[in-house]
Amino acid sequence: MSDYDVIVIGAGATGENVADRAVQGGLRAVIVEAELVGGECSYWACMPSKALLRSTRAIRAAQAVDGARQAVTGEVDVAAALRRRDRITHDWSDESQVDWLRGAGIDLVRGHATLTGARRVRVTRADGTAADLEARRAVVVATGSAALLPDIPGLAGIRPWTSRDATSAHAAPTSLAILGGGVVAAEMATAYAGFGTTVTMIVRSRLLGTMEPFAADLVTEALSDGGVDIRTGVEVVRAERVEGQDAVLHLSDGSRIAAAEVLVATGRTPRTGDLGVDAVGLTPGEWLDVDDTMLVRGTDWLYAVGDVNGRALLTHQGKYQARAAGDVIAARAAGQDVKDRPWGAHVATADHAAVPQVTFTDPEIASVGLTARAAERAGLRVRVLDYDLAAVAGASVHADEYRGQARAVVDEDRRVLVGATFAGPDVAELLHAATVAVVGEVPLHRLWHAVPAYPTLSEVWLRWLEGAGRATA
Repeated sequence: MSDYDVIVIGAGATGENVADRAVQGGLRAVIVEAELVGGECSYWACMPSKALLRSTRAIRAAQAVDGARQAVTGEVDVAAALRRRDRITHDWSDESQVDWLRGAGIDLVRGHATLTGARRVRVTRADGTAADLEARRAVVVATGSAALLPDIPGLAGIRPWTSRDATSAHAAPTSLAILGGGVVAAEMATAYAGFGTTVTMIVRSRLLGTMEPFAADLVTEALSDGGVDIRTGVEVVRAERVEGQDAVLHLSDGSRIAAAEVLVATGRTPRTGDLGVDAVGLTPGEWLDVDDTMLVRGTDWLYAVGDVNGRALLTHQGKYQARAAGDVIAARAAGQDVKDRPWGAHVATADHAAVPQVTFTDPEIASVGLTARAAERAGLRVRVLDYDLAAVAGASVHADEYRGQARAVVDEDRRVLVGATFAGPDVAELLHAATVAVVGEVPLHRLWHAVPAYPTLSEVWLRWLEGAGRATA
């Protein structure tokens, strides 16, 4: 049996980060990975999906500026866009990621990991042989999540795409039906419609329903203008496919949709089903409940970071959690009380009310913190500041006929920003300033002294402050 201070199960971005922080803290760490080092984000999620979106968005950005649009004489080259995606994913080779692990002083064991007891992990290799590992300090689960396949009669039999299939496809299908109305569904509808695919979305309630309604409305309108058929208020009740023909989806309103491919984007499920968590008193298939140090509740040695804990299913939040967990494990190994660290690096509190997210549709949606509705539900006395981004001087420079909207959500009792949402072309780069303001709880009267450069889209901050009233302190 090999022993380490820390065993990390899963070599995605979160697993890599927690192992790296533990090693930097003086501990010996090993990562166990059954697939590719680099994980979901590098090969099947963030990176390939944004690569698929970028080519079409670049063309549309040029077409929005007079003088540039005249130079755009063709449509997106789908084959070239897919080749670019392949370069970004390194053709699904993890050689460079393995080199990084080696350079960081992190050991790698390939195979499927299962917990066999407290601090013990068995790794079953591809050839069927097994190795047993034991952790002196901690085991960290960083196995992520998988696409959730709803229990719809016939759905499994039509061999639907999951997000992995959509981001790794080697050709654009002639037609695509998408089940779901969340971020993955909206982004893949944007990408494939841009490739010329006939796209139909089946949305049970509202597209991007957890976001500010104005942002969801802008994306809905843009998708519809781009030829996407959005069916809301309906769901699939049965699916079938005759070999060699399109899949047929029967909807709850009695209509039918035929498509060459069907993408299921209805949610995620934690990868804990075959992890052996029952050996340590946990339930397979459930999210791992953690505290703010990422310690699984009821244990003193098991940690869970990233999607698998269900807190915030975003790569950057997983990496944030991983840095916290790695520091915590190293601090506890050194006998330190993490509560004594006033600078708070050992707790992942931002997961609760300060999560930033960009939805890379066209237009983009960038948001952080609470929506107006969520803030009201939390019992805050809320003031909403809305501003038309097209009225900012920087918008007219950025693009002809710019369309966008921005909303700030203010806690009136504390006079601080608790949420912000931007919707429009290239608003992603506005987000971090809002994240700093929310996390730092910067009073509005101090934000008056953070002067936005002219002429940029960031001038919306000045307009928000004018809407909030004069500086009083």
